[in-house]
Amino acid sequence: MAKRTAAATKTRLSPDVIVASAVSLADAEGLEAVTVRRLAQEHGVTPMAMYWHFNDKDALLDGIAEYLVATVQLPEPTDQPWDVQLRDILEAFLAAIRPHPNVAALALKRILASEPGLALAERALGLLRDAGFTPGQSAEIGTFVLCAVITLVTNEPGPHSPIEGEAKAEMIRHKRAALEALSPARYPNVLASAPFLVACSDQDNYFAVNLDLLVQGVRGIRPA
Repeated sequence: MAKRTAAATKTRLSPDVIVASAVSLADAEGLEAVTVRRLAQEHGVTPMAMYWHFNDKDALLDGIAEYLVATVQLPEPTDQPWDVQLRDILEAFLAAIRPHPNVAALALKRILASEPGLALAERALGLLRDAGFTPGQSAEIGTFVLCAVITLVTNEPGPHSPIEGEAKAEMIRHKRAALEALSPARYPNVLASAPFLVACSDQDNYFAVNLDLLVQGVRGIRPA
C-alpha cells in the first residue's frame, strides 16, 4: 500500500508541476518563501516526496530558471536590419521574465545550459556578428544586454513585494516622503523626479524606452 501511495505521489508531482508551484509561490511571496518543505506542504506531501524530482533547493532554482528561459517565444528571423531583430529578441526575453520579477534573475544561469537558452544566445550572437562585432565583443555585448533586461525587471521603480493594496500604497508614500524631505537646494533634480523614482508611472513605456536605449547603445558602438 505504501509503495502504491509513493508511486502515485511521484506521478502526480511531476517536475513541471513543482516548478509551476514554485514560480507561483515566488510571485506571491518572494523567492525566500520557496523551499522544498513549503512546496511539500502546498501539495500535501512529505518533503521526501519532492526529492524524487529535485535533490535540493539549488536544483529547484535551476528548474525555475529553465522554465523562464523555455517560455521565451523567440521570433522567427526576418529580413529586418540586425538592430530591429535584436530588439525583437530582447522584447521576447522581457515578455517571458517580466511577470516574474522575484525570480527573473535566475534566468541568466540557464541561457547557456538549456536548448531554448542556446537558441536565444545563437540568434543574439549571430545578429551582433552581422553588425560587425567580433566573437569576443558579441559575447560581451550579448551578455550585457540580457543582464540589463533582467535588471530592468528586477529593479523596476516601485517595490516588488507580496504587499498589495493600501499597505503597498503606504510603502510608496513613505519612500516618496523620504525623498521629498531632502534639501531642495542640494538635490533639486532628485526632488523633481521623486514620484518616478519610487513608482513606475507607465510600465510599458518604462520597458520600451529602456529597450530602445539598450539597442541604440549597441548600435552606437558598432565598428566602422
